Formats: sequence, structure tokens, C-alpha cells
Amino acid sequence: MNVQIQSVKFDADKRLVEFVNAKMAKLDRFAERATGAEVVLKLDKDPEKGNKIAAVTLHLPGGDLRAQEQARTFEEALDEAIDALKRQIEKQKEK
Repeated sequence: MNVQIQSVKFDADKRLVEFVNAKMAKLDRFAERATGAEVVLKLDKDPEKGNKIAAVTLHLPGGDLRAQEQARTFEEALDEAIDALKRQIEKQKEK
């Protein structure tokens, strides 16, 4: 699966990029028909809920799936977004 990573308002370090690629590779097992994915990492101004946002768009034949989560770290936000995508994929398979 082709994964595009975009970081907004900051430069993602190598460790974070490798983490994203590893997580997306695991997600590829659930979404066999996925043609690609976009991961957008953003900084927000709300330190209460956490100022890191991860938005993941998964391109599938017949439509895209998208999940966005906010947390104190990018890793945590990405984990939650991928979990949400897994739930969406399961619902789609049931149909």
C-alpha cells in the first residue's frame, strides 16, 4: 500500500515516520483491497485534550474511509485512528 505522510506546522522526525509506516503496514493486513492511504499529522492549540492530531484516510475501491483522533502524542493519536479504521473496515465487510 502506498502511504503518504504529511506533517502540518512541524517537521516529522525519522522515528515518527517509521512508526507511521509500521502501523500502516499492519493495517494493510485488515484492508486487503486498499489502494493507498494518507496520514496527516497536525499540531493543535488545545493542550487540555492533547495537541497532537492524526488523520488517516484509507483509499478503497467504492469509497474512502477516514478517521481522525486527538491525543497527547502522535503515536497515541495514530493508534486510536487506526483502531477506528479497523472498526469501519469490519462494518464494511459485514455488509
